[in-house]
Amino acid sequence: MPEHPTDAPAKIVLPWRPAPSRLDAFERVVQWYGTHFPDLPLETIDTDDQPFVLAACRNAAMRAADPEQVVVIGDADTLPEPAALRAAIAAARDSDVVHLPYDEYRWLGREGSTQFAAGVPLIDCVYDLVEGACSGVYVATPRTWERHGGQDENFRGWGFEDAAWFLAHQTLLGAPPQRHSGRVYALHHIGEVRAGAAYDANAARMERYTAAAGDPTAMAQLVGLVGAERVA
Repeated sequence: MPEHPTDAPAKIVLPWRPAPSRLDAFERVVQWYGTHFPDLPLETIDTDDQPFVLAACRNAAMRAADPEQVVVIGDADTLPEPAALRAAIAAARDSDVVHLPYDEYRWLGREGSTQFAAGVPLIDCVYDLVEGACSGVYVATPRTWERHGGQDENFRGWGFEDAAWFLAHQTLLGAPPQRHSGRVYALHHIGEVRAGAAYDANAARMERYTAAAGDPTAMAQLVGLVGAERVA
């Protein structure tokens, strides 16, 4: 049983497309949720996009849920602390902002992930602190996700969709996502290539979000272009 059962109707969704270097982390994340939140259904989600598009998966997860249901969208390599996630689930039910169940993001890397696999408690594993992190685990209702346009599916491959989403959220909802006191722990996997045409296109699109930040009209126009501009 979980340490403290949550009374919020919620489900957990993991965007997931199998990749050899990510399998171990994925299996550990699924096991972790099963141990701490056995009362919540867990499912994976993918789209037909090539390459894998995290933003599209996150949006699809929200579209598939009831508008008032709390949805936990977790990365398939990231473990949130139970108390912080419970607090985020409870708060998100009647909230007009997205909730992040952490105020500290720890990247365990190869060494820390090996320690965790060997039985070392997460809190004691070696880590690098990631300043300004705003991804990993999102908690919200589809109603709130839709109010600020969700995430931009034009970000193809690796990079920037979470930072762009943060600016859109802050500009269109008038506040940043609400953080809860706690940590998330990102497990090791082979990193994505941060170079090439797709990466450059993502960086250029991020510049548009930076320019629109703080201007609700400009940001609303930019978010509204998502469906029309999406690359097949």
